[in-house]
Amino acid sequence: QVQLGESGGGSVQAGGALRLSCSASGYIWSTYCMGWFRQAPGKEREGVAATGSDGTTIYADSVKGRFTIAKDNAKNTLYLYMNSLKPEDTAMYYCAASSGLRVCGYSDSDFVRVGYYGMEYWGNGTLVTISP
Repeated sequence: QVQLGESGGGSVQAGGALRLSCSASGYIWSTYCMGWFRQAPGKEREGVAATGSDGTTIYADSVKGRFTIAKDNAKNTLYLYMNSLKPEDTAMYYCAASSGLRVCGYSDSDFVRVGYYGMEYWGNGTLVTISP
């Protein structure tokens, strides 16, 4: 049973920074893709960033240069470092994982639009609110 638990969300002003964490347990995959997705009220869930066991990283254009995804294998923890936050970054952020590298092989745009269909396991989410 794979379990993912997010933490680190909160409310900050535009221009601020947050670090999201996702603690993972219950899996042993030789290859995998893990990522962050977000869903704003009234909008579809979209891909934010992902990283694969082969070192691949994908970022949505909207967060490139501002967000960084990283994984600490020793702690089985996935991070999302978010800087220069904007009000449009306000959303529930979800950690997700899948065995294999398929989603991490998507183009950036496909990852954003449909990447969430390919993820097998999900956390419950952590809320990020950015005020103007």
